[in-house]
Amino acid sequence: MHSNEDICGLNLLTIKSTMNPDTTTVTDKKVKIAVAKGDGIGPEIMDATLKILEAAGASIQPEYIEIGENVYLSGNTSGIQEEAWNIIDEAKVILKAPITTPQGKGYKSLNVTLRKSLALFSNVRPVNALHPYVQTNFPKMDVVIIRENEEDLYAGIEHQQTQEVVQCLKLITRPGSEKIVRYAFEYAQAYGRKKVTCMVKDNIMKLTDGLFHQVFKEISAEYPDIISESQIIDIGSARLAANPENYDVIVTSNLYGDVISDIAAEIAGSVGMAGSANVGLNVAMFEAIHGSAPDISGKNIANPSGLLNGAVMMLSHIGQTEVADKIKNAWLTTIEEGYHTADIFQEGQSVKKVSTSEFAEEVIARLGQKPKQLKESKLASGAGTINIPSYERKVVDKKLVGVDVFIDWSGSNPDEIGNNLHAVNSAKMKLKMITNRGVKVFPNGLKETYCTDHWRCRFVSSEAIIQTGKPHYPTVEYDHVLTLLTDLSNAGFDVIKTENLYEFGGKRGFSLGQGE
Repeated sequence: MHSNEDICGLNLLTIKSTMNPDTTTVTDKKVKIAVAKGDGIGPEIMDATLKILEAAGASIQPEYIEIGENVYLSGNTSGIQEEAWNIIDEAKVILKAPITTPQGKGYKSLNVTLRKSLALFSNVRPVNALHPYVQTNFPKMDVVIIRENEEDLYAGIEHQQTQEVVQCLKLITRPGSEKIVRYAFEYAQAYGRKKVTCMVKDNIMKLTDGLFHQVFKEISAEYPDIISESQIIDIGSARLAANPENYDVIVTSNLYGDVISDIAAEIAGSVGMAGSANVGLNVAMFEAIHGSAPDISGKNIANPSGLLNGAVMMLSHIGQTEVADKIKNAWLTTIEEGYHTADIFQEGQSVKKVSTSEFAEEVIARLGQKPKQLKESKLASGAGTINIPSYERKVVDKKLVGVDVFIDWSGSNPDEIGNNLHAVNSAKMKLKMITNRGVKVFPNGLKETYCTDHWRCRFVSSEAIIQTGKPHYPTVEYDHVLTLLTDLSNAGFDVIKTENLYEFGGKRGFSLGQGE
């Protein structure tokens, strides 16, 4: 289908005929897995999960790594030691229980570090209703959320620019968008799913979300047998919460995906039941979607289902689909027969409230059985391959046409700062407009607009035609920008940031101010 293809690490439902030669005999040799027991309830649910995997005959060799709270508190601000990285590099597969990031002291999220450092670009969260055994209003719900994992606001690039204003940079890239959108369609094709829905907010963020949406349109055209649709994220989230049965596969960017995947899991019955895969081209990580729940740590009451479902996805990934089916069907049978941990226990519906360790024993007792009401797991019957083409960068003409200069100014009258900026004698560039919090306030702003101390001042070539007809922006030399900045500094303006304005292939590569 594509040139220069990379076979993606995730082989869920792509086993047997499509496995690489070095993994087809995976059951003859134990597969090394980097195992992190995590924090809080992590060790309890990991022990339960590994006990089930061992009883089911999973051919794995756990290599334990220590990450999380203890590593942070030992003075390692990354939360992971070099030895753990080495084990991960060798194993290429991670099974991770939830971890705790200590509050304060600027500790970075280790989950984000792992996803970005290992290029785990795709977060995959299947969410299925387990009605009537787990309470839900949506008994037919069967949705997969595919979330971009590396960029967006989760790049974590933030700055305080003035006394009153902080910013966070939202980074959306074409390579990142192409990978995740392609993955969503390849996943749908491999799993026999019928529809992919893209959720964005490009009615407001026309460049960032606009790029993601444009890539979705381009790639969806290559999959005519799969229905494609796009929705604005706010109404899309509302519709997902109200009618999840109308969705099949959802693909979206990092922050939106984080939010709606938890919405989906909760309305299906319990966030504690869902597992997820974090997939890259070389490494994959499997985990529960819930946190470390320190409030119930050590009480032997946590539900291990989320991590167990993550482990089932892991087994499918490494080619052990028959074992994965065996475990998943035993788990479904356990749920169906009413042996429930406290989080999903229902008086009159459940048969017995069981502890973490007891739940594991109940699953083990049902290995080889299949559910009678819930949908049977049939991973071993799957076929197909998920292919992600190598990114090819296209050469596009790039032209500098202006600069946005951000100024820290404590005044409140836009006309005052605007007239003062007009008085700066910078021969090659002129002030086009000023915005405050994105709204145009000069020239001809509204007196009702509230202004803070953060002013975006747009300068273009002094030869630009901006008053009538289609704006024309002549090329600006970077030396002109440097001269302008020097002139502004000499005039006493506190320049805190600049953003160059470019046209790419003749198209404007910057947003207009509201009201511009």
